[in-house]
Order: sequence, then C-alpha cells, then structure tokens
Amino acid sequence: MSLPGRLTARPSCALTALWLAACSLAAQAQTGAPKAATFDPMVITATRTPQPIAELLADITVVGADEIARSGVQSLAELLQRQPGVEIVQNGGAGSSSGVFLRGTNRGQTLILIDGLRVSSSSVGATTLEAIPLSEIDRIEILRGPASSLYGSDAIGGVIQVFTRRGGSSFSANASAGYGTYSTTSVAGGVSGAVGPLRFAVQANGKRSDGFNAIVNPGNVSFNGDADGYENDGYSASATLTWAPGQELIAQGLHSRMNSQFDGGPDADDRTITTLDVWSVRSVNKVNGIWTSRLAAGQGSDDSLSKTGFGDFPFKTTQTQYSWLNDLTLPLGLLTLGAERREERIDTDAGFGVTGRNTNGYFGIWQFTKGGHALLANLRRDDISQFGGKTTGAIAYGYRFSPAWRVTAGYGTAFKAPSFNDLYYPGFSNANLVPETSSNIEGGVYWNGVLADATVEARAVAYHNRVKSLIVFQCDSNFFNCAPQNVDRATLEGVTLGVDASWRDTTLKASLDLQSPEDDLTGRLLPRRARVHGAVSLLQTWGAWQLGAEFVASSYRYDDAENRRRMGGYGILNLTAQWTVAKGLALFVRADNVFDKNYELAADYSTGGAQVFAGVRWAM
Repeated sequence: MSLPGRLTARPSCALTALWLAACSLAAQAQTGAPKAATFDPMVITATRTPQPIAELLADITVVGADEIARSGVQSLAELLQRQPGVEIVQNGGAGSSSGVFLRGTNRGQTLILIDGLRVSSSSVGATTLEAIPLSEIDRIEILRGPASSLYGSDAIGGVIQVFTRRGGSSFSANASAGYGTYSTTSVAGGVSGAVGPLRFAVQANGKRSDGFNAIVNPGNVSFNGDADGYENDGYSASATLTWAPGQELIAQGLHSRMNSQFDGGPDADDRTITTLDVWSVRSVNKVNGIWTSRLAAGQGSDDSLSKTGFGDFPFKTTQTQYSWLNDLTLPLGLLTLGAERREERIDTDAGFGVTGRNTNGYFGIWQFTKGGHALLANLRRDDISQFGGKTTGAIAYGYRFSPAWRVTAGYGTAFKAPSFNDLYYPGFSNANLVPETSSNIEGGVYWNGVLADATVEARAVAYHNRVKSLIVFQCDSNFFNCAPQNVDRATLEGVTLGVDASWRDTTLKASLDLQSPEDDLTGRLLPRRARVHGAVSLLQTWGAWQLGAEFVASSYRYDDAENRRRMGGYGILNLTAQWTVAKGLALFVRADNVFDKNYELAADYSTGGAQVFAGVRWAM
C-alpha cells in the first residue's frame, strides 16, 4: 500500500521500514519453515460481537489483567503510553489531567468506553482518564482507526474500551498494597465467584500521593511552588445471572472519586474533584438457533468541581444510554443490526444557552468469511438534535494466503460533534460550529509462526487519515475576541510496526510508530505529537523471579500549533521485579525513569523524575 501526501515525500522512511520489516519476516519464514501459531483472545470492540483476534480485520491490541498487574504503573495513561499508536499528555503526576493521542488525533477524537458505556465530559469533550483506577480493570481493548460506523461520534482516531472485573465459576480473592516515592500509597482488594446460576465480582481500591510540583517554570502565570498530590478511591461490582441456557441478565457498575491538586495560580490551593459513575443492566438472550438479542440500558456521569482562587466551577455531565443489538447468523455470514439512544445533559453554573442533546443511532454490521477471504462492512446513521443526521461507513477486506500470512485493507469515515464548551461557553464559544469529519484508508500485513523455539507475531499497518472542519480556538489581532472555528484540515498518516515474541521463559513486546500528524495549511506538526515514538519491553522468568525492563521513547514535539515551543525527544528506562514468595503471594517493585531523565509531556510541566514503587500482591 502506498501512502499519499507528505509522508512519502520524505525519503519514505515509514514505507521503507514497513518494506524491510516485511522482507525480514519473509526471509525468516522461508529459511525457518515455521509452523503457524494461534493468537486468539476474544475481542468485542472491533465488531461489537465476540470474535477471535486472529480473525479480525481491524488494527487492535488487547491488554489483559496479568499484563496490567505486572506493569506496576500508577495510572491508566502511563499504561496506554506503552501501547502501539498511543501518545499521552499529562499535566504533572499520576493524578493530574491526562489524555491520549491515538494515531495522531486530538485528545477528544478517541472514544473511551467503560463496559460499553460513555462516561466522558460533554463540556470538555473528552474522558477523565486519571479518575479510572487500574485496580478495577480486567482488560483493555484498543481499536486503532475510525469507528464512528460502529459507535457514532468521537471515534475518529479509534476506541479504547475498559472492561471491569466479572466473576468466574469458582471463588477467588485478591489483595494488594504498596508504597513509593512522594509518599504514594495504594491498597486494593476484591472477591469473585459463583453461587448457583449467579456469578459475581466486587473490587475496591484506595490511593493517595503527596505528589510533586506540577509546573516547574516560575515564569508560567499558573506557577505555584507547592506539591500537587491526589487522593483516589473507588469500587466496582458485577453480577451475572444465567437463568436458562443462552439467557443471561448482567448488571455492572463502577464508582471512582479523584481529588487532585493542580497549579492554577501563585497562592491558591487549586484542586479538581472528579467523580465518575457508570452502571448498566443488560439482557442477552439466544432467541433461536440464528438470532441472539442484546438489550441494554445504563448511565455514565462525569461530575467535576474545580476549586480555585477565582471561585468554584462545577460541571456535571450525565449520559443516559440505551441499545438493542441483534446478531443474526446467516448462510452468508453474521449480520448485526442495532439501535441506540444517548441523552446528554449538562449541569453547570457557566450559563450555557443549551444544556442537553439527544442522539439516535441505527447501524448494521456484516461479517463474512470463506476460505482465506474475510469481509467486513458497517453502515451507521446518527440523528443528533443539534446537527441533524450524520452517516458513516466502513469496509474492510482480508486474505489469509497461508497459515502464517495474511493481509488486510480498509476504508472508513468518522465524525466528532463539538463539545458544549465549544458551542456555549459564555464569551469563548461559537454556536455555529459543525462536527469534525474524517476519511481513512489503511492496509496491514500480519505474520505469526514459530521461529526456532520462539512463538512470534509481527505486524505492520499503514494508514492515511484526512480530518476536515477541525475545531481550532482563534483570537483576533488584539487577542481580545476569542472563539473556536471550523477552519483547519489535518492529514494524519503513518505506519505502526509491532512484534510480540515468547520463547521458553522470555517474553518480548515491541512497537514503533512512524507518523506525520500535520496541519494541512501550514505543514506544521499538531501540538504534542511526535514523528517517531515507540516502546519495547522484555520480561524474563527465573523460577520464582520475574525481572522486566522497558524502554519508552519519543522524538521531539511542539507544545503549540505554531511549532515555536519545542519539547525535546526523550527515552526512559523502567525496571520491574517480582518474587513469588509462596503460591499466590508475591512481592514486587517498579523503578520508573531510572536515569532520572528530565523530559516533558506538556511544556513547563514536570514528569517527576526517577520514582520507585514497591508492594505485595496476593491472589487465590
């Protein structure tokens, strides 16, 4: 696949890397005569129905519970930073405001779901990642590429779905506690199991940290020399009742409260108190041999109160959501037909002219596989009370021409509706804004097999995403009248390379992103995005010991659209160790940024330097 635009104009570094990776794999496959390996965790996000990952046409990553526990990281953003296609921004430590850039898109152009539900702030237009506790998460699925034809607004860059814990068929329990740099303490625990036809899970967590001074530049108008700490506590619960074969009733919920300090001025103790709540009830019913119905209702809320020296600023978003999905197994594939309704409501003292909107969505998803051929087609219509109708679609094709090799190609469109702040914030808004839109084309090459004693999966995915009607905040020549405008276009193109390998007691994961997320008018890099970023991790087991090392790196970025505030590239080394003292009982330690690298994810904001966190983990 040839990438259009500026990326190919630059000696085609990304395409060259893609070609070399493919040639290298081909040579190894021919000389080593590998057997095909099976990589088939079940994935929901890519098609909204459970499918083996090896059969999907989408570019997707699954982060499981074991990987989350072994990582030892302190925030969801830090965990995502180590995944293919993901860059992060974080205004200070683990409890500070954070966001993700997926495939170079803006923070609000990636849809975040918790157990299938939206929990984002409709005022800001993004999700409060820092308030989602890692200890409540069972797994994460990261879908890269436009997905509005599956989920509606916001999924221009892709979808990150968090799944909380659910009970199994037997009783289990877990507990953990740790302490680290900046007086960071963490405790968590939970139980799960089954009683007759009822499966259940309950998990709770508590965490606090004194933190460090977020803004380190005294010249910044928001500078305050105090430490910016945080407190976070939460819980999740689920219950699944299988009342007859093929008939399930599922209830799930999560609550999290984050109280975090930030620098907003020289004297005040500025802080934001964020409460996330999400709950849902679902009925999954196998009606007959070809029809399964999935009916769901739920609500997600983001309640944010910023307490500053200038006053208190409350913003609460409530999103009530309903869906009905029907899976029909037909002679020519699987057809999913669905209808959804979302009711957004804003409660704030800011004086918004409009405080609510409703979205009705109708969609169809068709999956067909025969022999080595696979086809996926999606079509969706969203009727939004503020903007009228938006139609999006996607089509993808894949061919497996040997047990080890397969190729994919796809095209898709997406959109993002403006946030309520963009539309109605007094003095700094524009009620005439229209949704941002995008069109994306991509292709991928995948190989999996056994080389010598190693099981290997390698992939290379190239994409070209054109985003139109970008919302940009603009001021007049006197910097007095400021408001967002639909004025920009951007081209986001690149290649994501990845390798996962395991042999004997060693596991290797590596990814590299070569990208060009640029403003079409100026040719400048979009803020806080790099041309090159990646991560590599190595985990070695020796008996009761597990030792790990990971390296996360990025090239330079700019903090502003004019590309004047340059943030240097960085490479940080993190080390982990775990000792299994007895069955189910382990001691662990993690050292972050062991060489005390001074680097920035946002200009003027510290990342805290070298840090250590150690603790004990128990499970049965």
